Amino acid sequence: MFLQIVNLILDVATGLVGGACLMRLVMQWQRLPFQNPIGRFVFAVTDWLVMPLRRVLPAVGRLDTSSLAAAWLMKLSHVTIMWVLGGTQAAFVGVLIASLFGVLHWLVSGLSAIILLYAILSWVQPNSGSMMLLSRIVEPWLAPIRNAIPQPGGIDLSPLVLLVILQIAGMLLAGLQYGGF
Repeated sequence: MFLQIVNLILDVATGLVGGACLMRLVMQWQRLPFQNPIGRFVFAVTDWLVMPLRRVLPAVGRLDTSSLAAAWLMKLSHVTIMWVLGGTQAAFVGVLIASLFGVLHWLVSGLSAIILLYAILSWVQPNSGSMMLLSRIVEPWLAPIRNAIPQPGGIDLSPLVLLVILQIAGMLLAGLQYGGF
């Protein structure tokens, strides 16, 4: 039971910081403004980790490698602590691989949450500032699906299709992440 409690606390703490690092990565990739509540939150939660890494990891084009590395370090710390506390006999290479799959799983989960928020806001507050921010994040993912499937009765099913695809990807990543041990 102790390991479950520690895992929960680590999952929440590293997930919050790591997820914010990934949000920072996506917002910079999409060149979204940070002068909004979400952007200010992301900076407040991640600056302590991302800014020192930025001194040694320069951006590669639009890819903010320091934010990506910060997210991976958060997941690596979580997996490593659980590996040490659990007394698992797996090699540390397995910890490295599990943490990489964990970051990918965070990306899939985060995008799923953003798509759900996008779909809900499109019904209740389609002209809000948050909707514009979410739209800029989600539209590049939805556009190819919209081009591939028809809109029966004028209803856009692309968010639902993308959510199903992301759920399948999440299940595969979770299996790969935990299959490494």
